[in-house]
Amino acid sequence: MRAIVYEQALTYVPDRPDPLPGADECLVRVHYAGICATDLHITEGYMNHRGVLGHEMVGTVVRGSREWQGKRVVCDINCVCRTCDMCTAGLAHHCRRRTVLGIDGRDGCFADFIAVPERNLFTVPSTLTDEEAVFVEPLAAACQVLAQASIESRMTVSVVGSGRLGLLVAQLLAGTGCKLTVVGRNPQTLLFCEKKGIQAIAVDELVPRQDRDVVVECTGSPEGLRLAMELVRPRGSIMLKSTFADALAGQAPLNLAPIVVNEVQLVGSRCGPFPEAINALARGAVEVRSMISRVFPLPEGLAALDAARRPDHIKVLLKISLR
Repeated sequence: MRAIVYEQALTYVPDRPDPLPGADECLVRVHYAGICATDLHITEGYMNHRGVLGHEMVGTVVRGSREWQGKRVVCDINCVCRTCDMCTAGLAHHCRRRTVLGIDGRDGCFADFIAVPERNLFTVPSTLTDEEAVFVEPLAAACQVLAQASIESRMTVSVVGSGRLGLLVAQLLAGTGCKLTVVGRNPQTLLFCEKKGIQAIAVDELVPRQDRDVVVECTGSPEGLRLAMELVRPRGSIMLKSTFADALAGQAPLNLAPIVVNEVQLVGSRCGPFPEAINALARGAVEVRSMISRVFPLPEGLAALDAARRPDHIKVLLKISLR
């Protein structure tokens, strides 16, 4: 099969062996895959992953149980043991022995085929296109914000970072009726917010007042956490979505004293619920098609990752195969 592989360097491999599904696994032919910041961070050393990249996908099951054969699916990226203390306590996303598609110990979806546990699959309703369904995984991560924080209409909330994830989080938060502001650097993504009726402001124009009840940090940069601490009120909450690859190297130390002094609740937020994400897309609560900037065929995957790094693109997809 064809694949985008990160070993010592990022390469396109035209003849990598097809994956062999294990017990209770399915083989999925990938239609589309999405490129996100985590994929880019992996090429900079994050998680020390080696193998096929990619974890946002939609595809069709071509080998597996009769129940799943031929179904169009998306995949939860956390492959878990179901027997450790975390799994048995209902915290399977924090499984002690988990592998993660394209991120940690398991090949990802920037390839013609991917092998995934059957229990990780979710069917895609016919009302969603492939291009929409490929957003389910990142949208699930955005849904996790609402699962972890009780957002009410009276609250003042800011999303720091107007990139791919920030735009998904902002659209979900807008549906709560809260007093929402998105803070970012990219004029293109700030304009996207304004077109959706979401108030947006450039970082350079912002005057922090430590008055926000909740700040959701989606910048992918330690500077985002610094700004979030300047925005959140005493005893407010910061939801931290960013992960970094040696991001603090060579930078000024990150002063966390305001977290303690202002008694701020700092909450890490990672993967989220797939059913809620699928439902949000199906009922039109979140619009994603206008976020797609470019679609590249799989053999041009290296160029696609380069494009995803540029601020003139919001979301870059890989078109891998047709149904």
